Amino acid sequence: MSAPLKLGIAGLGTVGAGVVALLRQNGDLLGARAGREIAIKAVSACDRNKDRGLDLDAFRWYEDPLALADDPEIDAVVELIGGSEGIALDLTRKALAAGKPVITANKALLAHHGAELAALAEANDATIGYEAAVAGGIPIVKALREGLAGNRIARVYGILNGTCNYILTTMRETGRGFEDVLAEAQELGYAEADPTFDIDGVDAAHKLTLLASLAFGCLPDFDAVHIEGIRHISALDIALASEMGYRIKLLGVARKTDYGLEQRVHPAMVRTGTPISQIEGVFNAVVADGDQVDTTLHSGRGAGAGPTASAVVADIADLARGAAPPVFTLPVERLTRIRPAHMGRHRGAYYIRLMVVDQPGVLADVSALMRDHNVSIEALIQKARNPGEAVPIVFTTHDTTEADMTDVLARIDRLDVVLEPPRMIRIEAL
Repeated sequence: MSAPLKLGIAGLGTVGAGVVALLRQNGDLLGARAGREIAIKAVSACDRNKDRGLDLDAFRWYEDPLALADDPEIDAVVELIGGSEGIALDLTRKALAAGKPVITANKALLAHHGAELAALAEANDATIGYEAAVAGGIPIVKALREGLAGNRIARVYGILNGTCNYILTTMRETGRGFEDVLAEAQELGYAEADPTFDIDGVDAAHKLTLLASLAFGCLPDFDAVHIEGIRHISALDIALASEMGYRIKLLGVARKTDYGLEQRVHPAMVRTGTPISQIEGVFNAVVADGDQVDTTLHSGRGAGAGPTASAVVADIADLARGAAPPVFTLPVERLTRIRPAHMGRHRGAYYIRLMVVDQPGVLADVSALMRDHNVSIEALIQKARNPGEAVPIVFTTHDTTEADMTDVLARIDRLDVVLEPPRMIRIEAL
């Protein structure tokens, strides 16, 4: 058996502590499978005295994580600090510059600096492992980079944030409102104290950026992702979606179009009965459409100590075996810069909910505006009459462009009888 692979771990939060625990519990199994012992030599975290439920006395402790990159006994650095800037970026740069591979769960870091870091890794005969950065315990990076290497990918999409999926699932099952379910998710530990990145779609957009690069061999381009979150999704919308045979999911979708690469994160209505509609609670799922395999679905837990640590350790095992594939499928110099597709060119069907004053002529006015903007109504739901009071009008459209839909909704919003901004949810054909 080869000499041990010696690790330095930066960050001992939920995932970092999970990695230490996993290596202790299954280290012999991992070593046998990798053909090489895996040994933690040093760690670094903000608070040395915090009770993590682990005995860390056998490891060297560095107050400064950057010291891990300088330690001659450490072969590879495991970066689990998080964040796209600051110490996580500094440590990754320093380790790669020293020729030390980096394994990370940091999707924000790679979404914003992936091309630079991949080039730095290649220049110094190192690599970056990031299976844990996308969809937790689901081995989707390996699936796209290796398992589907013989396919041209037409589309990759999925449920990429367990917090949002838990909230939307619970809202549907209980009929409760967004804020109430969010508070429950925070109490249960499914949502952070500051849930902004999750519920506003940013976390999913970071992951989609990496999936798109892997699937299409392009440079990561986070700024090209259209991002919407789930704050505006109401219990009424979810109930109406169910009535029409849909479920609402926060989706990340990347696909090539005639106008460029479409990358978007937003709530979407998907038909009940489709595989993606059945992914519930904190689970994630990623679907890849390939020209040889057709459609593949990968699902599992998207967060948590065990699943994420499992993904980190999978990269450690690859490193121990000597596997060092290009970070984003191709060498950096061969990654293309695909023109972003403007969201206004997106074409699809839409769900629209209006809250209007119940009086004669409202439907006629709305229908006229839609007709004038090339938007055709497919189905209409009008709830019980309540003359003079606010009532919802709900309709779905035939396929139209986002630009036409946005324009007509702006005009509808200016009608005196419309009492609040129109609610729009895209209907995704999957």
